[in-house]
Amino acid sequence: MPQSLADVTPELMTKLSEGTFTDLIGLRYTEISADRVRGEWEVHPQLHQPAGIQNGGVYCTVIETLASVGGGVWFGERGSVVGVNNNTDFLRAVREGKLTGEATPIHRGRSQQLWVVVITDADGRTVARGQVRLQNLAA
Repeated sequence: MPQSLADVTPELMTKLSEGTFTDLIGLRYTEISADRVRGEWEVHPQLHQPAGIQNGGVYCTVIETLASVGGGVWFGERGSVVGVNNNTDFLRAVREGKLTGEATPIHRGRSQQLWVVVITDADGRTVARGQVRLQNLAA
């Protein structure tokens, strides 16, 4: 893992995630900057809950992950960030297909950050939305 996320590309972050939980669910990064992080994955039966739809825990994971990467890129050499709150709303049931998450900051302060993440389906419909509060940890 690099000392800082400031120069991480989507390809490198996807590679660095190999063998982690986000790799297990199939999350692939498509854009990484201090102002926006995007990623996508395919819904398949292994990610379903018993009713045959995308498990909400996958949404929570993607939301916290994309926000944390964005917050880490923004905080850069000053240290690292950790999630301290994740509120996720599930809006539409999904059984299959590609989903895309996009994280953008609402607030970036000295000690905390707040990011919103919207997850959409291939038709652009919002299927979940979350908000993550991050604690900035000085190096």
